Amino acid sequence: MKISIIGTGNVGSTIAYTAVLKGLCNHLVLAGRNVTKAQGDALDLQHTLSFCERPMIIESSAIEEVRGSDILVITASAKGKGKMTSRMELGAGNVKLFKKMIPALIQNNPAAVIVIISNPVDVLTYLTTQIAGLPSSRIMGIGTLVDSARFRVLLSHEEKIHPDDLRTYILGEHGPNQFPVFSNAFAGSERIADNSVHRKIFEEVTEAGFDVYNLKGYTNYAIATATCEVLKAIVFDDHRTMPLSIYFREWQGIEDNCFSIPVVVGRTGVIRHLHPKLNQVEKTALEKTAKLMKQNINKLVYNEK
Repeated sequence: MKISIIGTGNVGSTIAYTAVLKGLCNHLVLAGRNVTKAQGDALDLQHTLSFCERPMIIESSAIEEVRGSDILVITASAKGKGKMTSRMELGAGNVKLFKKMIPALIQNNPAAVIVIISNPVDVLTYLTTQIAGLPSSRIMGIGTLVDSARFRVLLSHEEKIHPDDLRTYILGEHGPNQFPVFSNAFAGSERIADNSVHRKIFEEVTEAGFDVYNLKGYTNYAIATATCEVLKAIVFDDHRTMPLSIYFREWQGIEDNCFSIPVVVGRTGVIRHLHPKLNQVEKTALEKTAKLMKQNINKLVYNEK
């Protein structure tokens, strides 16, 4: 199993470290525009192998030289400018970067499952799907997986229940137009109520990524751990359910769009889409996020006003 991480900034490096600790492959490649940084990370990670559970080939590469990967994890990104208030601020720079980078990656790694971390993740997942010419099931963005995880953690403090025992999803855009699915939220078969306390927790989740980013200049631990859960599901064909950003022709009446929906993930990528029954509040939120995502896609990908 060969996993290549494209981009060796704070996020890419932390994903690499987490993947090594979890033993998720036997061949790991770190590739970036800064090849020297990638070399340093690869060498540093090689020195950890005596303390890890399995042997592993760890090497560095220029992006255009990455070949034969089973999984591509794309974290490469244009740099943000100071304090960030919207992931869309990275949109124009990253669309330009992806249009340049994706064709060569697809040509050199035609069998790979692609996991996109860079923001705005929904737009970039859509763009990659259009460029790649691969089945959409093989291209997924991390989307609201980390938002859903944050939601469970904060709910667990309120409910005094372990976060892994809370079944709660946040769907839609990875951004201000995401929404919680309280109609299908449970703890031990007991419904998690849609009330003012839980809504306030959801609002905190929506801003949580920016809180971390603006405090230390980047996020890395939560997103790296979430990414490795996706990688684990692919590597071991786990058939795990999770909310991920994926292009779809139709879902819940929404057509030709890309944002986080609940899916099942295994060795070939997204195996199936799940279709929870949504209440009217959630349907309204879904229609809103779909409309705004389509506008963002048209603006950033197709340069429509």
